[in-house]
Amino acid sequence: MTTNLLDFDLDAMAAFCERLGEKRFRATQLFRWIHQRGAADFDQMSDLAKSLREKLKGCAHVTGLQAISEHASADGTVKWLFDVGGGNAVETVFIPEDDRGTLCISSQAGCAVGCRFCSTGHQGFSRNLTAGEIIAQLWHAEHVLRQRRGDGERVISNVVMMGMGEPLQNYSALVPALRTMLDDHGYGLSRRRVTVSTSGVVPMMDRLGADCPVALAVSLHAPNDDLRDNLVPLNRKYPLHELLAACRRYLEHAPRDFITFEYCMLDGVNDQPEHARQLIALVGRKAADGGVPCKFNLIPFNPFPASGLRRSPAAAVTAFAKLLSDAGIVTTVRKTRGDDIDAACGQLAGDVKDRTRVHERMAKLRVIEIKPIN
Repeated sequence: MTTNLLDFDLDAMAAFCERLGEKRFRATQLFRWIHQRGAADFDQMSDLAKSLREKLKGCAHVTGLQAISEHASADGTVKWLFDVGGGNAVETVFIPEDDRGTLCISSQAGCAVGCRFCSTGHQGFSRNLTAGEIIAQLWHAEHVLRQRRGDGERVISNVVMMGMGEPLQNYSALVPALRTMLDDHGYGLSRRRVTVSTSGVVPMMDRLGADCPVALAVSLHAPNDDLRDNLVPLNRKYPLHELLAACRRYLEHAPRDFITFEYCMLDGVNDQPEHARQLIALVGRKAADGGVPCKFNLIPFNPFPASGLRRSPAAAVTAFAKLLSDAGIVTTVRKTRGDDIDAACGQLAGDVKDRTRVHERMAKLRVIEIKPIN
């Protein structure tokens, strides 16, 4: 069996080359050919010794993911569906803006966390992606889009690990993929422009801060444990006081001096003025008093039939944002992009062969009635 070189960060590539009797600079050359130039054919790699190219043909390959489909939104958003084998497929989304190009990458085929408002969670969970399958999404998108644009310039400036899956539950594959994104011989992305989103896997937040600190976004979605237990079941294992303490620890290593809290606005569930006041009490204190330097990203819910939830009215979102802003908390409302091709936040579902009895788990959540605060 030959080795897929997309699985390797630069250190692993160097170790692989060393096993072939080659020096580290050969690994750097190979890494650049693959990630900076998008090459998959060893014969294209003209500055590698012919003897090395022949060795590589016998023991290695560069194989991305097969794109099953590609859809383009009216707003320029592009969504790919990638085959990852075993009847599973994952989705990846490119979002162009005037000052950046952001790629939203999946880390798992499905997701085991089971947040009520997330279409991926309702699909269940099949398996973790490999490091090569994670980076292959960036490899494909960057070089396909670069070829289409025709000027050879970098297209993707930002990566967000906000696609299908909980990235920190696939830690061993996530970190080498992140290191490849950040490496100057790979994609050369800034730590500030690579964001890992988590629903709150506290021990792995601490490990990420030590091993590969990038920007962090935390899926909060509720201001108290009772409500968050139902919306984000992982909260039962890592409740809010533990999550916020982990956020404060992460900031000691993070490339930004704040945590982004993502908050999906659900009509009559978590969007009332009292919820906003509870959030202010939860995070708005000075850091010395237990608060967390943060910004809030309010996300309009993108409905899907199985959720049983509704999008908050625009007026409720505006009023909620004003309460947070008036309390001195930086607050933005995410613009919905790609919803006409089901590529907006929370809509990624792919095709997952569930191994976790997701429908039974979701049914248990739905029997708990969520009542709005009066």
